[in-house]
Amino acid sequence: MISNELLRRLGIEHPILLAPMAGSGGTPELAAAVSNAGGLGAWGGAYAPPEDIAKTIRRVRELTSRPFSINLFAGGCETDPKIDPLPILEIVGEAHARLGLPPPVLPPPQRDPFDEQLRAILEERPAAFSFTFGTPSATQMAALRRRGIVIVGTATTLEEARRLCELGVDAIVAQGAEAGAHRGSFDGPFEESMVPLATLVREICDNIPLPVIASGGIMDGRDMAAAMQIGAAAVQLGTAFLPCPESGAPPAYKRALLEAKADTTVITRAFSGRPARGLTNAFITRLMGKEHLILPFRQQNDLTRPMRNAAGRLGAADFISLWAGQGVARSRALPAAVLVETLLAERLAAEIARA
Repeated sequence: MISNELLRRLGIEHPILLAPMAGSGGTPELAAAVSNAGGLGAWGGAYAPPEDIAKTIRRVRELTSRPFSINLFAGGCETDPKIDPLPILEIVGEAHARLGLPPPVLPPPQRDPFDEQLRAILEERPAAFSFTFGTPSATQMAALRRRGIVIVGTATTLEEARRLCELGVDAIVAQGAEAGAHRGSFDGPFEESMVPLATLVREICDNIPLPVIASGGIMDGRDMAAAMQIGAAAVQLGTAFLPCPESGAPPAYKRALLEAKADTTVITRAFSGRPARGLTNAFITRLMGKEHLILPFRQQNDLTRPMRNAAGRLGAADFISLWAGQGVARSRALPAAVLVETLLAERLAAEIARA
């Protein structure tokens, strides 16, 4: 079975992958806990300099002897913004005043750090490497293969999956429209990528001869069973792991997830400049109808970082990017290892009930 082939290739026991969650949510402790429980832990290094990526990989290795994955953004940066920054500086300045911060300063456009970051991956050789927002070059793919690293790409459409297959990835994360955080689209506008997870998994499984990892709104073992019934070799969960004690999400973020009684998520560019799904809050609302003022990715992300960091410290959820998938109302606070065990038990119960 493809599922068993994928698990053997990754060297893991269970078809449960942690979403990498670049930023505060992902930590070495969370990655190691998922790996130690038999899944594939992950850490997102997209915002980290190469030396910090290497340091984090070594830290995860101190916490687990099992395989884990590192994720990077393989593109997505706009280095030549053409938007007048004064209006957005004024809006972010309002939030700064509320949080007791000095007026914001316009950050310079970021040069794409992917090439330098990837060198750290090649040197440290984690068991698996995943990417999103674009694709590595053929030369970079060859270098990853020479080092025996399992390569996983993210697709939000069948066409993107075809491109990843041609590139030579070992597996594909199918990111459904339900997924929290940034859309991984790289071939066409994100609006065209809003394909429901079940549809996307079926399309890719029917047309691409690679293992498919279902991602988007998966919160419990019943979701897991449903995804694997239609062909997924494994599932990837992010929102479900954010309330775990090993997660680095601020307490206010965790509370917002656990207190969500319904899906109040929206797709917004307000915090980073790139479409992402999260719980709606005051900052998102402030920019509704003013999307033309938002700076491109990553400049907008860098601009809002001081606001988000301060809000996390102060418990001000209205100014935090509360990334979450559409299953957020089923969030629960469990240690990562217990959550893995619970997912497996729930999946088994769902399969028995279906039989």
